[in-house]
Formats: sequence, structure tokens, C-alpha cells
Amino acid sequence: MTTSTTQVQPPAEDKLDFKKIFPVFLIVLIDLLGLTIIIPLLPLYAASFQADAAVIGVLGATYPVMQFIGAPILGRLSDRYGRKPVLVISQIGTLIGFLVLGFANTLPLLFLARAIDGLSGANISTAQAIITDSTTEKTRTQGLGLLGAAFGLGFIVGPIIAFVSLSLSGNNYQVPAFVAAAFSLISILLTVRLLPETNPPEKRGTAAKKSAVSFGAMFHALALPGVGLLLVLMFAQQIAFGGLEQILSLFTLSRLGMNASNNSMLFVYVGLIVVLVQGYFIGKWSRVLGDRRLIYLGLAALTIGLLLTALVPDQAVPWYSREAVAAELSADAAQPGETPVTQDVSIQLPAQENTGWAGIAVLLVAMIPAAIGGGILQPAINSLITKRVDPAERGGILGISTSFLSAANALAPLIGGVLFQAGGATTPFFLWAVLMGTLFVVALRTIK
Repeated sequence: MTTSTTQVQPPAEDKLDFKKIFPVFLIVLIDLLGLTIIIPLLPLYAASFQADAAVIGVLGATYPVMQFIGAPILGRLSDRYGRKPVLVISQIGTLIGFLVLGFANTLPLLFLARAIDGLSGANISTAQAIITDSTTEKTRTQGLGLLGAAFGLGFIVGPIIAFVSLSLSGNNYQVPAFVAAAFSLISILLTVRLLPETNPPEKRGTAAKKSAVSFGAMFHALALPGVGLLLVLMFAQQIAFGGLEQILSLFTLSRLGMNASNNSMLFVYVGLIVVLVQGYFIGKWSRVLGDRRLIYLGLAALTIGLLLTALVPDQAVPWYSREAVAAELSADAAQPGETPVTQDVSIQLPAQENTGWAGIAVLLVAMIPAAIGGGILQPAINSLITKRVDPAERGGILGISTSFLSAANALAPLIGGVLFQAGGATTPFFLWAVLMGTLFVVALRTIK
């Protein structure tokens, strides 16, 4: 009987404690709602200040560039001073960024708002460190996956809130910014009230003696045995999956004739798959496969998804109207008297005569492995990274990981846009599929 009892105990320890994780999940979700409310309207907001397409692209890159700078700083500071105070301070910065955005009356203020928000938005590395503190090695992948599920939910609910607030305000771009600020304030209050400190002084160890961040630390992390390749994988998979997300609407417009509302539904579909993967399946898969095989699965799935996307038939959706889509693009919700956002962007629309279900059917199938791969890789890679460094270094290494992720987010739309323009709609997806396939083979040979 004694032996039987001791054999029953370990499985209980292998289960994720949702009571510990739920406050972090809720806080991150509400924080992300602010971000995802802003994302759909930013190009139009900039266009209302006569920004052209190039300036709008730079504005879009401002947030991830500043996040790239801020993530390791906040991660290291959370190792030194504790998770909770650093998280609260970063959330206050996000709140200020949204308020600046709401009151903005010039284009430079938009850039300032995105810079403040990007620097503060690096608090995701602190949230990852809290998850790491609150999980065991066997439950960490599932815990980090729940953060990904919060992202998925945020990218489903946030654009809906933006749509409603714009509709109720007569397309006043300031209103969604203030709504985002309200969600940011709620996240601060929840952090203060609900979140316990998971890194007390006695556990802060040697990290307190290190500098907050340096590029030398990032290069040092790349040189760490067993960690460097994982950081490269984190960067590369986000170039591919982040690039897919960034230019998918352009691809579906030129290949399938899908307008903005069609693409909104497509992104909801992808978001639902990511939520299911990161909120439910990844926990089961990680216990069965382990992080290493889960990374293999993610790379293989993303490769297949990207390849299938490149092979989507050149056939517009059955409800396509070339005249209606062209009219929508020429108006594109610009403010009265202002230049439309798409005026400087030349997009080849499909012919009206070639419509059918084949193109959209293949695309919907392609999004399943693509979303599964994208949903698996970030939490699996981060989980394996944390198991290969000293516990006192987890916040810092997760901050560095987030910096690589942010750098990829800044580069992905630039790379995807250039490949799309130079080689056609399918080129970026083919090349990203080749990249992921190559890294899959490399991972099989080197990740032990």
C-alpha cells in the first residue's frame, strides 16, 4: 500500500496549478486588450495626419523596436528587485503611452506614444518569469502556453472592441485609445490586488550583481551551450510566423480578393486555433512528447502550413466583386479630405472571372498547421531555455528571448514586404517554408 501511495503522488505534482497561474493570465489578457484595440486603427490614425505608407510602416516598427530594447532591462530588473514592482511600473508606462495616443494631435506624438508603449510593453518578459517561478519543469511549457492563449484571446477580442468603439464614436480614433488606457488601468489594479510576489529577496541570488542589459549579454546568451540555438530558433520562427501574420491580408487580397472584413474573420479563425493549442493541447502534448520533440513538431507543422499557403490556388472567393474591393481600397476609411492609406500601395487584384472555393479551402487548411506550429514554438522554446540556465537567471534570459522575438517582429513585415514586392505573393511563404524546414533538420541533429 505504501508503494502504491508514493507512486500516485508524482502525477499530482505534474499538474499545472491554475490558481497560481490564473491571475497572471488575467492580467496579461487585459493588458493585451489595450494593445490589440490599438493595432487595427494605427494605420488609419497615422493617415489622418497625412502619413504615407512608408511612414506608417516605420510607425508599426516603433513598438517592437522599443520592446527589443526594453525586454532585457525589465527582465533583469525583475531578477534584481522582484517581479511585481517591475510589472506595475511597466504597466504604468503602458497606460501613459495610451493616454498620449488618445490626446495626440500631431504625427510625432503618435511616434512618442508607440515608443513609450513599446518600452513598457516589454513587461511580457516579467510575466513569463512569474510563470516560470510558479511552475515545475514538467508544467512550465503548459504555463507559458497559457500566456500564448492570452495573446490569442486578446487578438480576437481586441479588434472587436475597437470596431465597437469606433462605431459608437463615429470613427473617432481617440476613443479606442482611451478605451485601451482604461483596460491598462484595470490591469494595474489587478496586479496590485491579485498578484503575489514570486521572486522574494532570498531567491534573487546572483542576478542582483549584474547589469540590467547589454548587447554583450545577448551575444553571451547566444554562446551558451544548448541555449544559443534555441534563441536562433525563437528569432527565425517569429520571422516566419510573424511575417505570415503581417502580410497575410495582402496575400489574401491579391490572391483571393478578400477584403478587410473577410480577413478579420480569417484572423479570428487563426486566433481560435492558437488559443486551443496554447490553452489546452500544449499541456497534454508537452507531457507526452517533452519540450524537445514539441519543438520538432512545431517546426514541422509551421513548415507545412507555410508551404500550403504558398500553394493556395489563384482563385478569388465566390463572393468576390472586383469593383467593390477596388472601391473599398480607394476609400479605406480615411478621414474626410485626407489621403487614403492605400493610395501609395499598388496591389494587383484577381480577375472577376475566376472565382470558386478552391483557394479559400486550401488557405483554411493551411492555417491549421501554421497556427499549430506558431502556437507551439514560443512556449516550448522558452520552457526548454529556462531549464538550461540557473534559476536566478531565468528573468534575464527570458528578457533576452523576448528581445529576439521583438527584433523578429520589427523585421518580419519589412522582409515580407520586400519579398512580396520583388518576387510575387507566394515568394515569402516559399522561402519561409524552406527556412523552417532547414531549421527542423538542424534541430533534429543538434537539440539533444
